[in-house]
Amino acid sequence: MLIEGVFAAVTTPFYPDERVYFRKLEANIARYSRGLLAGMVVLGSTGEAPALDDAETREVLRTAADAASADKVLIAGVNRESLRSVIELAEFAAKCQYDAVLVRTPTYYSAQMTPEVVKNYFCSVADKSPLPVVLYNIPRCVPYQIPVEMVAELAHHPNIIAIKDSSGSLERIKGIVEATRDVSKRTVTVTAMFEAVTGRMSNVAAAQAATFVPVGDLAGGPAIAVAPPAAPLKTRTREIGFQVLTGSAAIILPSLEAGGSGAILGFGACAPESCYEVYFAWKDRDPKLAAEKQERVAQPSQRIGAELGIAGVKYACDFNGYYGGYPRLPLLPLNADQKREVESLLAEIRN
Repeated sequence: MLIEGVFAAVTTPFYPDERVYFRKLEANIARYSRGLLAGMVVLGSTGEAPALDDAETREVLRTAADAASADKVLIAGVNRESLRSVIELAEFAAKCQYDAVLVRTPTYYSAQMTPEVVKNYFCSVADKSPLPVVLYNIPRCVPYQIPVEMVAELAHHPNIIAIKDSSGSLERIKGIVEATRDVSKRTVTVTAMFEAVTGRMSNVAAAQAATFVPVGDLAGGPAIAVAPPAAPLKTRTREIGFQVLTGSAAIILPSLEAGGSGAILGFGACAPESCYEVYFAWKDRDPKLAAEKQERVAQPSQRIGAELGIAGVKYACDFNGYYGGYPRLPLLPLNADQKREVESLLAEIRN
């Protein structure tokens, strides 16, 4: 699976009484789908995944998948504290036609998360998951940073295809890229424009072909109007290595320049176009414009996403035309001064 470009790590909307606001989730996903993002991550850290119970988790995954455009790559956060629970969620995500799963290290028994335990855990997930695995390194939330050497070993597993590294360290991104250069190339299916082909795209194309009825088959029956078949999905193949994505909007450009394949961003939930513009300018080989676009989002993303956290991203979503709302307790919403600060930071970053 091609995991390339900029992905929004989407929020989970709640009513004031903390019930999941599924209609607003649908609206947000539909709007992201109309933009230029490569895809969305559902129930990552920005999605407040640890605050949802199992029934809510499954319904959020299903709702988001139903609302997403078929051409957007969908990655499901499936994190729980046991291997069995993670695999059950991965299987559910596969039924909902997600394209990959995002998996972090378990946290509760952090003192017992030795390198041997962590490596065995990720390999076990990858062995049993019906979907490709994207490793998730987020040391500010998980008291364990996956060593670069371990990432290099895990990258050779046939079902571990990428890593989202949210350490914020450019040196670490460079280290992972360099350490995984010798991973065997994978052949993936892409569009004629070398973009990802999702499972949902293939299913839509197959369904359209199956529902077309040739004129000859209607002989002797009533005359009805039949739409012509849709143009077949044109694909080609592409060779890719292990894919490295940053989780920090402040280093999108230098990560790409270091050999990264893209970014999965909480800041992308409230300012997706501004984040994508960095990638687009880099892809278009315009280093000056790319640097300008990167500088534009660096400080706001650091303050809103990394420092103000979920409440900051959610208020920024409200300010930029998405539905954010309040975080679920124990997290608290922003105060009036913080809201004004977010508005000031986003004055030149509107969608």
